[in-house]
Amino acid sequence: MLFNCLHNCGFYLLPNTDRIHVVTWNVASAEPPVDVTSLLQLDVQPPTDLYVIGLQEVNATPVRLISDLIVEDSWSHAFMDTLAPRGFVKVTSVRMQGLLLLVFAKQIHLPYIRDIRATYTRTGIFGYWGNKGGVSVRFSFYGHMVCFLNCHLAAHVNYALQRVDEFEYILETQEFDIPDTPQIRDHKLVFCFGDLNFRIADHGLHFLRSSINSGRLNLLWGKEQLLMMKKKEPFLQEFEEGPLNFKPTYKFDRNSDSYDTSGKKRKPAWTDRILWRIKPKVFPSDDDDDDEKSSISTNEEQDECPILVTQDKYTSDMSYGVSDHKPVLGTFTLEVRKGFDTPLVHVSPLGVWSADQDALLTYSVQEDFMSSTWDWIGLYKVGFKSASDYETFVWMIFNEKLAFLWFQLSVEKDEVPLLGGHYVLGYYSTNMQSLIGPNLVLVVANEKINHCVNYQLIHL
Repeated sequence: MLFNCLHNCGFYLLPNTDRIHVVTWNVASAEPPVDVTSLLQLDVQPPTDLYVIGLQEVNATPVRLISDLIVEDSWSHAFMDTLAPRGFVKVTSVRMQGLLLLVFAKQIHLPYIRDIRATYTRTGIFGYWGNKGGVSVRFSFYGHMVCFLNCHLAAHVNYALQRVDEFEYILETQEFDIPDTPQIRDHKLVFCFGDLNFRIADHGLHFLRSSINSGRLNLLWGKEQLLMMKKKEPFLQEFEEGPLNFKPTYKFDRNSDSYDTSGKKRKPAWTDRILWRIKPKVFPSDDDDDDEKSSISTNEEQDECPILVTQDKYTSDMSYGVSDHKPVLGTFTLEVRKGFDTPLVHVSPLGVWSADQDALLTYSVQEDFMSSTWDWIGLYKVGFKSASDYETFVWMIFNEKLAFLWFQLSVEKDEVPLLGGHYVLGYYSTNMQSLIGPNLVLVVANEKINHCVNYQLIHL
């Protein structure tokens, strides 16, 4: 594909600065709160470009799982209902038992999010039950390969080594059907987050609570298991994490700011974490032969435009009490050079659309890509929630050689919306699992006296 060629040849456009907001929360089978706006920090400036939300222990009873297969779960609805009116679209999601990962993007970024893939790994009960493990999503973002991994690892203070083994197992065994990035660590940028379940070793309950109440959190870092394991495990040292300057997020009495007062009196811990990793450069050794050196040199040339990541915030939100965990938030500034800035497909309405006659649209392929007979063009009302949230759709015209070709399609009049509004036309690629051609065509509908709807077509 041409856009891969541009990437491989080291051709990049102007630098791009984007903001990513990551949320991880063990929701302990609770239903979502009425308001999730604080969790998403919607009014932060500069505004967010990508929201990545990882939940653990979403209600996974058999009845709920079957229900969620028919209609999306209540948590997904809560986030979609909040983000869609602000111009965010659900890019994709993946669910394994109680693990749920959601990715939302500003509508303007959709044509540049491509090759979406999702997968999961079970580690609970000898790898057969999905109560523990990891779910992940990967995609190309302006030509850069990124991956997001949501984990729920083994519990209890004595299982630190098992948690490390599970984390490494997930990283090594999860595979995507993408030749250049078949595994998680092949991606240029990786975010790993979730209920990693690491605890604070050795210290007694009184010392823990006293240190937390007095704000001397630094006294606990020396015995925090993940921080200790990072000193021993080379693969963990590849991951970065901000300082733990927020209170431990586990375990609380529900609807309270008090740590566990039950008979078990669980010790507070930073179980909920957000890590990130930028792919290290590979340098040739003296033992490499000429072919290997040539290959490595090519890889280095491809990596001349690195991703720069700055963590702007790493904190918890203590205002939510539906779970015995508090949610953890991380906001990041991502500086990259765009690998491309042109949609693969350009979609346009043709002429005047009216509810009393068939409507026409055209689409042209700007760059070659692998199309499918299952590709389609949807008409979306502005504020749509996901690629499947269309008002109507038409199948595209399949042609093995698409590059720079122009096509015309007809939408039957019975499928044209009767009600007025603002709409977007978008081309959905089945192979890329993404909307690669929403060209922000604004369709303004005006009702006439005879109740026929005429559509004035305006390009934004």
